[in-house]
Amino acid sequence: STMGDYVTPGEEPPQPGIYRSEQMCLAQLYLQSDASYQCVAELGELGLVQFRDLNPDVSAFQRKYVNEVRRCDEMERKLRFLEHEIRKDQIPMLDTGENPDAPLPREMIDLEAKNELREVNKNEETLKKNFSELTELKHILRKTQTFFEEAGTGEILPAAAAIETEEGLELTQHIAAGGAPGGAMFANFGFVAGVIQRERLPAFERLLWRACRGNVFLRTSEIDDVLNDTVTGDPVNKCVFIIFFQGDQLKTKVKKICEGFRATLYPCPDTPQERREMSIGVMTRIEDLKTVLGQTQDHRHRVLVAASKNVRMWLTKVRKIKSIYHTLNLFNIDVTQKCLIAEVWCPVAELERIKMALKRGTDESGSQVPSILNRMDTHEAPPTYNKTNKFTKGFQNIVDAYGIATYREINPAPYTMVSFPFLFAVMFGDMGHGVIMFLAALFFILKEKQLEAARIKDEIFQTFFGGRYVIFLMGVFSIYTGFMYNDVFSKSINAFGSSWSNSIDHTTIDALLDGGEKSSETQLILVPELAYDGSPYPIGVDPVWNLAEGNKLSFLNSMKMKMSVLFGIAQMTFGVLLSYQNFTYFKSDLDIKYMFIPQMIFLSSIFIYLCIQILAKWLFFGATAGSVLGYTYPGTNCAPSLLIGLINMFMMKGRNAGFVDERGDPYPQCWLSTWYPGQSFFETIFVLVAIACVPVMLFGKPYFLWKEEKDRREGGHRQLSVRADIAQDDAEVVHAPEQTPKPAGHGHGHGDGPLDMGDVMVYQAIHTIEFVLGCVSHTASYLRLWALSLAHAQLSDVLWTMVFRNAFVLDGYAGAVATYVLFFIFGSLSVFILVLMEGLSAFLHALRLHWVEFQSKFYGGLGYQFSPFSFETILAEERQNEEN
Repeated sequence: STMGDYVTPGEEPPQPGIYRSEQMCLAQLYLQSDASYQCVAELGELGLVQFRDLNPDVSAFQRKYVNEVRRCDEMERKLRFLEHEIRKDQIPMLDTGENPDAPLPREMIDLEAKNELREVNKNEETLKKNFSELTELKHILRKTQTFFEEAGTGEILPAAAAIETEEGLELTQHIAAGGAPGGAMFANFGFVAGVIQRERLPAFERLLWRACRGNVFLRTSEIDDVLNDTVTGDPVNKCVFIIFFQGDQLKTKVKKICEGFRATLYPCPDTPQERREMSIGVMTRIEDLKTVLGQTQDHRHRVLVAASKNVRMWLTKVRKIKSIYHTLNLFNIDVTQKCLIAEVWCPVAELERIKMALKRGTDESGSQVPSILNRMDTHEAPPTYNKTNKFTKGFQNIVDAYGIATYREINPAPYTMVSFPFLFAVMFGDMGHGVIMFLAALFFILKEKQLEAARIKDEIFQTFFGGRYVIFLMGVFSIYTGFMYNDVFSKSINAFGSSWSNSIDHTTIDALLDGGEKSSETQLILVPELAYDGSPYPIGVDPVWNLAEGNKLSFLNSMKMKMSVLFGIAQMTFGVLLSYQNFTYFKSDLDIKYMFIPQMIFLSSIFIYLCIQILAKWLFFGATAGSVLGYTYPGTNCAPSLLIGLINMFMMKGRNAGFVDERGDPYPQCWLSTWYPGQSFFETIFVLVAIACVPVMLFGKPYFLWKEEKDRREGGHRQLSVRADIAQDDAEVVHAPEQTPKPAGHGHGHGDGPLDMGDVMVYQAIHTIEFVLGCVSHTASYLRLWALSLAHAQLSDVLWTMVFRNAFVLDGYAGAVATYVLFFIFGSLSVFILVLMEGLSAFLHALRLHWVEFQSKFYGGLGYQFSPFSFETILAEERQNEEN
């Protein structure tokens, strides 16, 4: 096969990958050795091919291009050192973000030739070492000259320790009396001089005294100047010492001790004249070294400034070369040593671009033999590849964090783009806080190029910046839900005028309460005939409920709890419907008949029926009595109880004809307690049908799998016996027809081997129990929408009441100052507690609802990520490692 159109006959055409992952194929590449480098470089720039390792048993040190990889590693190490030196000298590096093409292999020689910093550093280190040694010798000559001059005056010299032996006492007396040991009297005495670090001096003195048994005389003097270490460049404090001894044995012992303490010994003349001459020579050499060292440092600085303009580009080139050779090590070499063979995963829709990249690589290399791409048939599960852009990437990451989608199953990310910010906003419904989140995300979006170029390393900032489009939608939806809740920093906006009026005096209220306890001034008494104008608030919640301290929570809790159940069951039902799309795509009839249909019947018989009752209660029972479709419905107080009705439904109880009081008398102006005639009978049927769906889900699919396996075995035996009679003496092997394996969880539940009924039954039992119990637990789990919405609103109310409202108590200048201070406190707490902390809490709960409650209905998440060979990805990872 050559580079043509390789769509297998009968194969489905490539489909867009927004709702499913891209269609992938396994292909072989045949590349000429001369053209392989350029072809791989073009594929790396394209970033659409994932190479497989065809030499898994070969170690990294035995592969063909190991030497080239080592050269690249060494060059990268040198460039990193060069970059470190540039930063150490605080020279700004030019990083334009330019992405040069992968260089040719011969350009590595040019890069290696440009690296002259190593030689410059070596020369500078040698000069610094010589300078340090000369400086130490200068101090030794000065200190020893001072010592000998003091000894010549007959001054009593302090010993390093108490000299108790006769030899030590004699040595001290001779040195103190005779001055410098140079005359005939001290011909048998010797001395050594050197430099040692100050912190090592006490231990050095003790060991010298004990090892030589007090037969040496030590004199030390600190160096006032701070010297620099020749290796690290750190400042160190050192001392000059001079040791007098007698005999060669003590001389050897003293030198070994000095070597052990890393003390540096220097030659010191015996006579003052020689010491003076040597000191003059040392000073001259030091001045010359300063001049040479200054010129060397200037040259080094010029080299670093020149390198700072190209070091980032050199690093990019070397990393590209190294990644190409790493990839070539995955190839297999044919017997002629002229052709490299590779196996790759690639999207079917991008085959034309891949072929064009191979053609460009072949042309650039000058090879006369074209590269060949050959599609292969395989039973191996391909990787999952979902195309993303800067908007969809955040939502795709949310889905992939749970698990990579099984190949070609429904991708939840497009639906998550709407449902995730919406469910978040249901829990975070506040227009004021939503505006804050919206503006922060809008700033990230408008300044995204500048912020990306800044390369801020802070992890928290990168988290928010990476999810800027998710935060943007969460802010927009929060503004919408806050408008529906009529909630702005725990306050309402009366934009359309309330539908309730406060026209009831306290006398009437007392009469309505039958002489009971008086209500507070903010208690809202629902008497529609006196206070309700008959038309509901046009959009959202009536602002009058913000004043109803007594029954505000009762109203909002009832509304938000029912709303949470509706949203939850709607999303779960949508998840089950998406599972039908998976079963249809993978042609799994058993899953459609014995999983999807029973699940929908089970869900409809109980939970969707409950949602219909909630909607009916909202539609048919208003503040006042009314008539709908010929039926007369009373007010809200006479509406049937959903909770009691659900309990009676499962207990299969009959219903009363109407509401009755404690004496059994019916309440006046109340309709029947049932929704419709014969409700108990139909609800009993619903419960029985739901119960009957459980064994169908549990045993239906395993039974038909067992039956298919049995028929297949019997058919195989009959076919083998017939062919054996025909073939006579010729042995013939019969192969079963090949089938493409189906993703786990959506196929028949077993592979190509023999059916294991134990595994099938356990697998089916787990899924059945998970769905049946999950419908109940997941519906209850969606009540977190109500709970977090209530908590957010109450916390916002407390923050307003306990903090900012106190500023309105004072008047005059004191009130202005209090308003300024308390508003700062109120704003800070609102941002850090209500927006950040509560936002993070709502985000995590919305994440759980999607991962567990929604995706568990249809999403397997058993695939593995498509990881193409891409220079862009490799360079981004390297840059991330450098920043860390």
